[in-house]
Amino acid sequence: MPAAHRPSVLFICTGNICRSPTAHALLVHQARAAGLQIEVDSAAISDEERGNPFDRRAAAELQRRGVPAHDHCARQVRREDFARFDWIVGMTQAHCAALRRQAPAGARAQIALLLDFAPGHAGEDVPDPWYGSERDFVHAFDLIAHGVQGLLARISPPSP
Repeated sequence: MPAAHRPSVLFICTGNICRSPTAHALLVHQARAAGLQIEVDSAAISDEERGNPFDRRAAAELQRRGVPAHDHCARQVRREDFARFDWIVGMTQAHCAALRRQAPAGARAQIALLLDFAPGHAGEDVPDPWYGSERDFVHAFDLIAHGVQGLLARISPPSP
């Protein structure tokens, strides 16, 4: 019997230091708690933060919520990501539009907006907390958590 397909998700935000690595850490954490194996990564539309770690405020919010932060080094989305991942999930509609422009013909990845997986938030963007206060990071985390929970339910294999 062939091994079951392991779902794969790439989260995208602007610089890959706040929102997308937070979503990455949350999905890994929630999948482990559910006993699921999922390949997860994150990347940026922009290359301006390439090589940088988690924003300290995003990492602090993860820690406050008991979610382990992984070692992180910001990177930009690559052409091969469109073949490697099942889902490429943007934090904003602008990210999704940029991803659709970058996607090579025949790409297997499904491009989706994170909050389309969160009941009551379809079509909404996760606002960038980078220029804001601690409250903005809390709000972004809450939205990301709702989206990740809905995404996990969508990609989880059906129960036997």
